[in-house]
Amino acid sequence: MAKDQLPDDLFKSVKEGSTAPVYLFHGPGEFRMEKALEAVRNLLIPEPVRDFNLEILYGDEIKAESIVVKARSLPFMAATRVIIVRRMEKFTGEDLEKCIPYLEKPCQSTCLIFVCPKPDFRKKFYSTLRSLGQAVNFQDLKEGEVAPWIRKRAAEIGLKIDTEACLYLQKIVGNSPRDLSGELEKLYLRYGEAVGIDQVIDMVRHSRMYTIFELVDRVSTKQCKESLIVLNRFLEEEDKRAAPLRVIGMLNRQIRLIWQAKAVLDKGGRMKDVAKNLGPLQFLAKDLGRQSRQWSQEELEIGLDLLYRADGWLKSGSRPKPVLENLIISLCG
Repeated sequence: MAKDQLPDDLFKSVKEGSTAPVYLFHGPGEFRMEKALEAVRNLLIPEPVRDFNLEILYGDEIKAESIVVKARSLPFMAATRVIIVRRMEKFTGEDLEKCIPYLEKPCQSTCLIFVCPKPDFRKKFYSTLRSLGQAVNFQDLKEGEVAPWIRKRAAEIGLKIDTEACLYLQKIVGNSPRDLSGELEKLYLRYGEAVGIDQVIDMVRHSRMYTIFELVDRVSTKQCKESLIVLNRFLEEEDKRAAPLRVIGMLNRQIRLIWQAKAVLDKGGRMKDVAKNLGPLQFLAKDLGRQSRQWSQEELEIGLDLLYRADGWLKSGSRPKPVLENLIISLCG
């Protein structure tokens, strides 16, 4: 079985003009996936003829065999057509198998991209496409990948940002590419082409992003009353749908970092060992070491379980405010 490509491999091949005729884009990294689709469209189809050579198809609006017919159509006044197929979950396994002969002998003037965040690789269609080496896995960014991604994304919009500023921005905003990209665009509009940590701190002080940072800091030091005040302010100011899950994500990340620091200190390690273990986030070592003294390992384990349960309740439709308030009261003990 061929190994899935990574997004950077895809971008490199597209820029070099060596794209495959068929792709499967999958994984939880929706923002990076959409950026990749945008790059493919822009690089493969000249803007004047883009409308004639780009089609977006939806699994609940088209039959599988119609995808093949469209994919075999020739481009109009361009070298390549791009077809993007969304809502793949609407197709049955039997429907998708009708596309397998095309996967094995695709039209070279078409770039056909199937988009499915959670494909079932037990189905013959997906396993065949993966075996051809044309599956691209858009994973969530790992902790150590975030700062390099920030610098790369900043460069794409014409912004120069130093490493210290990248790490501070990550500390405040978290690991979400969508949120980080939004803050980078604000930095560019506010300060121009180059920023350092002073500009990031200044922007954060005037941004609602600072509220989530305050909340994480208060919970980390078990300030229950203050945490609830900040939580309610954050929920009032932020997007009603996205804010609750952002709280869960940031707190989950913080509990894991505290656990990581505590594990080193409990084994007799020193702060320099904590910093080394944190890698790019070593500047957080002092705060995490201080916070870890207020948590037992059992409390951290319970905290992660509480976060997991709260995430499930939110995604099943429970009212966010009482769920999060009870979560914070439980975390702060």
